[in-house]
Amino acid sequence: MFEPYLTEWNLTPDGEAIHTPGSDLLPVRFDGLPAMLKVARDSEEKVGAQVMRWWDGDGAARVYRLESDALLMERATGPGSLMRMALGGCDDEASRIACATIARLHAPRPAPAPELVTLEEWFRSLWPAARRQGGLFGEAAGVARELLGSQRDVVVLHGDIHHENVLDFGERGWLAIDPKRVIGDRGYDYANLICNPELATVVQPARFARQIEVIAEASSLGRQRLLRWVLAYAGLSAAWFLEDGDAESAESDMRVARLAVEALGG
Repeated sequence: MFEPYLTEWNLTPDGEAIHTPGSDLLPVRFDGLPAMLKVARDSEEKVGAQVMRWWDGDGAARVYRLESDALLMERATGPGSLMRMALGGCDDEASRIACATIARLHAPRPAPAPELVTLEEWFRSLWPAARRQGGLFGEAAGVARELLGSQRDVVVLHGDIHHENVLDFGERGWLAIDPKRVIGDRGYDYANLICNPELATVVQPARFARQIEVIAEASSLGRQRLLRWVLAYAGLSAAWFLEDGDAESAESDMRVARLAVEALGG
């Protein structure tokens, strides 16, 4: 799948291929620069590539080429890792870096945005989960409906901000990769940081309370608004995991949802 683009764009392989559920990636050299060739295998990845191009390297990796299913983008080569920072005693700094990156992504752009999915449609998996599961799912769905009905600061969202989608690009700083295809209230992107199930400390009450304060301040969302988006997002994420048969990750999200409810005074 890489060969046509290696030839057309005069690329040199520079590492082992990486395969994900939605795409195939190959580290390459492009005009001597480290780059990543990404060939999408689903429609969501293809639209995400258009969002990357729309950001035009401001807060996100630069796009060098985009054609059909293939994206050639700047490759992160810096030594930093938000995940290592978060697990190594620098959780506050990691969250602030991610928030600063999100703010850059949310800044207005002069060009028209790609055609994107609204947050209302994005949340569609939560409603049947709430009907089946009730309880916390029902509470999350109720808050989600209220938030979706009163959105403000509507922007092109990243849609999947977590500690491994904001990378160290050396002199260019910390930049985002792998966006989804959604537009809506900016609070959604900040809530994602609180719920990352890949982060072992995500369900620790002390960590949760501290990062709510850090991210609420760094994002200027305010504590209550952030907590409500965290509850809504945790319910949605858990619903997605249940659809995928991943009950363990769904339970992690539900534990975060419980912490949000408790913090809201429920």
